[in-house]
Amino acid sequence: MLMRAFIFPGQGSQKQGMGEDLFEAFPELTDQASQILGYSIRELCLRDPQRQLAQTQYTQPALYVICVLSYLAEVSRGIRPDFVAGHSVGEYSALFAADVFDFETGLRLVQKRGELMAKAQNGGMAAVGGLSEAQIRSILNQHQLYSLDIANLNAPTQVVLSGPNDDIIAAQAVFEAAQAQLYIKLNVSGAFHSRYMNKSRDEFGTFIASMQFAEPRIPVIANLDANPYTASTIKRNLVEQITHSVRWVESIEYLLHAGVNEFKEIGPGTVLTKLNQRITANQAATPTVSTTPTPQPLPNKPATPTPPTQPTLNGSPTLRAINPLSLGSEAFRRAYGVKYAYAAGGMHHGIASIAMIERLAQAKIMSFFGTGGLALSEIEQALQQLQQRLGTAPYGVNLLWADMQNPEHEAQVFACLERYSIHHIEVAGYLDVTPALLRFRAKGLTQHADGSINSTRTIMAKITRPEIAEVFLSPPTTEQIQGLVAAKLLTSQQAQYVASLPIADDICVEADSGGTTGLGSAYALLPTIIQLRDRAQGAVRIGGAGGIGTPAAAAAAFMLGADFILTGSINQCTVEAKTSNAAKELLQDVNPQDTIHIPNIDLLSPGSKTQVLKKGVFFHVRANRLYDISRFYENLEQLDQTVRQQIEEKYFKRTLADIWRELCTTTASQIIERAERNPRQKLALTFKWYFDQSIQWAIHGDLSRKVDFQIACGPALGAFNQWVKGTPLERWQARHVDTIADSLMHGTADYLNQRMHILHHQ
Repeated sequence: MLMRAFIFPGQGSQKQGMGEDLFEAFPELTDQASQILGYSIRELCLRDPQRQLAQTQYTQPALYVICVLSYLAEVSRGIRPDFVAGHSVGEYSALFAADVFDFETGLRLVQKRGELMAKAQNGGMAAVGGLSEAQIRSILNQHQLYSLDIANLNAPTQVVLSGPNDDIIAAQAVFEAAQAQLYIKLNVSGAFHSRYMNKSRDEFGTFIASMQFAEPRIPVIANLDANPYTASTIKRNLVEQITHSVRWVESIEYLLHAGVNEFKEIGPGTVLTKLNQRITANQAATPTVSTTPTPQPLPNKPATPTPPTQPTLNGSPTLRAINPLSLGSEAFRRAYGVKYAYAAGGMHHGIASIAMIERLAQAKIMSFFGTGGLALSEIEQALQQLQQRLGTAPYGVNLLWADMQNPEHEAQVFACLERYSIHHIEVAGYLDVTPALLRFRAKGLTQHADGSINSTRTIMAKITRPEIAEVFLSPPTTEQIQGLVAAKLLTSQQAQYVASLPIADDICVEADSGGTTGLGSAYALLPTIIQLRDRAQGAVRIGGAGGIGTPAAAAAAFMLGADFILTGSINQCTVEAKTSNAAKELLQDVNPQDTIHIPNIDLLSPGSKTQVLKKGVFFHVRANRLYDISRFYENLEQLDQTVRQQIEEKYFKRTLADIWRELCTTTASQIIERAERNPRQKLALTFKWYFDQSIQWAIHGDLSRKVDFQIACGPALGAFNQWVKGTPLERWQARHVDTIADSLMHGTADYLNQRMHILHHQ
């Protein structure tokens, strides 16, 4: 049975004289295009009097018009496709063919895209022939060409690189020495389909945000991940396509394995036809065995097929190459409006800083501002700045249970979140649902016409124990709801909505993390929590955190079933982290064994542990000593002279009496009053001063107290340091949080592809 795919070419296939018969056949659309563009499309394509056809802002609209008219000409002859795909800008013509948008909408989209991409300067691209993607990635890593991205995967041994123009030129000698058959610098001014197009991507995302699109009538295979478009992925795909590789080889492989046996190039030239011949020849050289018949599209309305074998991974007929954008949960990416199933967790005292959140939000990566240990005024000031700078961009706020012991303070913090329209929160250390948290949940709920409940807010709960996970996997209790209704903090309608939903949208299972930790094992905890979720038949997403500093660790989390991953320690040693250079110098040299667990002296968290840096500091030794003293002595007055002298002269460098006087002026009066009545609590509160100050000394880089630095850190950072050793990311000055996220997710996809290939061939 004939199964036909129409394929639409991209930039580079344009030529003067294209479209003469088409303009005669479709005069109304030709005139409409000229009116929209503000110049004669006929004149541009046929005569190009001002030599503009090769300029991106003119090329892309011209190709769209020619490809769409060519498609309509085919349809007028009764020739229709079962599938469509387009290369780069050609994808817009494919979407038109699938009735996702009309002619005018598509042209306006392409016009805007072309204008934005034409603004890119100082970039370059080069086509490399004769080497596979794996070989090219190896060369890029071996020669530390980290500024170059893979822009197009056009054929098994034809890849296009993108990056700064000078680096593109310099790389030619490297690839020629590596026996590349050709290395041709392309005549473009921008580093298209690379990280250097982030600004164009963001502006295009804003432009497209309010537009509405239809479900594709026939399958459209996306450049982004070589999967069929769905209604929910249209905007994401079009926006992210600008900064990501065109995965043309995988797209064609998908179509081949879906049963396509005729490809027809629609538009000027035969570039794609020649590429497809190379791809199909490579496929023919790799025998495949199919045990499941290919589903056939329905007449006149083809359904998206499920191919019996996925596009190949290094010649494997049954393994689909994994893409960083497809790792984890699509629902997570959609809920937060981000490109990866990845988040950067909130680090206390604003170490997860405004600069960090801003950079990640602009890169469409989720992150949480760290409010732990900050005063209410500091939190409000930070949220005000974030709201002014980021608006609706993806970001959230981290809240620590230890800071929320005072219900009045918690209510003030949540009121602050409300004031600055914070829709996403990450709660850590919570043992139960507080009234303020429940109210935050309920106030974000609305009901659709079909009766389903929708939330405009999300709650991510970081947990370390299954029984706490069950709290957040469950709806609130009747008593909790009725208490808020009685206090007139919830309406009856909000109460009705919240009663049917779990408290959390996401649960992050935290294993061996930096800071306060439950000392859990991800291999034991993550599957257990996933099983709890599945038994509850809920839609709560389960993620993994703690120990994730390398692609192998991230891959393990995804293979265990994580819907997303969350990183922490590795982000502390970056340019954007709000901690001192002295702390970052210590962190960039740690190994996985250079951290240690110390007891938490806070009486609010008895028995808990905190994981901190031990290399280059004495804090862990002194913290353990203070903890032992606090258990042995009932009050400060019992301390013998030797112990008191050691604490005052060596550890605190101040008298205990002086510290207590300071605490009386800086600590809430009710806490001081309780401590005055309880000598043991007074001792713990005084010792806790050292624990609190040690954090501040590290954050502010007080070199006179360097040996006392308390730096929360897990083994993930040591593993990360080893992974980036010998690369530009070895020094913290080159580490940016978005670069780390990109590197980790791309590295994870590569790692999984390699392991799958090895396992498949064992």
